[in-house]
Amino acid sequence: MHVARIYLRVSTEEQDLTRQAEVEVSTRQAGYYIAGVYREKASGARADRPELLRMIADLQSGEVVVAEKIDRLSRLPLPEAEKLIAAIRAKGARLAIPGLVDLSELAQAAEGIAKIVLESTQDMLLKLALQMARDDYETRRARQRQGIELARTAGKYAGRKPDVTTQQSIIALRGARHTIRRTAELAGCSKSQVKRIWAMYVANPSMGYGHEAARTSQRS
Repeated sequence: MHVARIYLRVSTEEQDLTRQAEVEVSTRQAGYYIAGVYREKASGARADRPELLRMIADLQSGEVVVAEKIDRLSRLPLPEAEKLIAAIRAKGARLAIPGLVDLSELAQAAEGIAKIVLESTQDMLLKLALQMARDDYETRRARQRQGIELARTAGKYAGRKPDVTTQQSIIALRGARHTIRRTAELAGCSKSQVKRIWAMYVANPSMGYGHEAARTSQRS
């Protein structure tokens, strides 16, 4: 039986994992048993993603790691990306990612010079894919910085506008002593946003509701 573990990642809270969930369907259609699906919203330029680390810890020899694209797995600098791939391979697992040529089975069956060539080619193709993912990440960030600078020069950039309604909801819910997790659910936002807004409010109660509620709820 072919066993797969699927890693699904998006970069921001505003993005959605639904599109990548189609990977589950195609993986099953390809005849794989799915041992686990690991979903998270985090930057691919970070190596300390909790679900990624959990997936690697769960991997068993002979399993396959499936992702929508190579940049879903990594946008890390090449040395760090290679460490990530090495950690996956150390568990006896391999990658199955669209656009990434997999020569591992051919290499295993080959001998002598043919085996060396296939393994070297596989490593080169993987390095190229990982570097291209990193280059794309850096290009996007450079363009974003350039766009912000141009807007500032033109006097049109004022930063991201705060979502006042969400802020007020967070303050009210936390003031009513709801937990961070429950507040995020009710306000329709991330837990990190709840923590950030609540910390701002505790430091500056003039943002909204009573300071006494802040002092009693910040321990929740």
